[in-house]
Amino acid sequence: MATEDPVFADVSIGQEVYDADGEQIGTVRGVDDDGFYVSSPAGSEPLALTDARDVFGTAYVMWRCWECGEMGEIGGELPENCPSCDAPREELYYWAED
Repeated sequence: MATEDPVFADVSIGQEVYDADGEQIGTVRGVDDDGFYVSSPAGSEPLALTDARDVFGTAYVMWRCWECGEMGEIGGELPENCPSCDAPREELYYWAED
């Protein structure tokens, strides 16, 4: 059986993303070598950190910086700036680390 080459799509920040049923799952927030990250659409229920810990099991919910890759534990909310490179809060995102 022949294996098909993977199909790569052009994905850019701000682009809306839909599931196989045509339902919007969000807007592209960032792109890296591992794929892309999506912000949930307006009006959707946010996932609380305590719920995220349940979803990720024993993983630790942390923050990570888009600019430099620095990671840190979430105390109550994201820091104002990355302590490593001083990137603004908008460059920080939630990360599950096990």
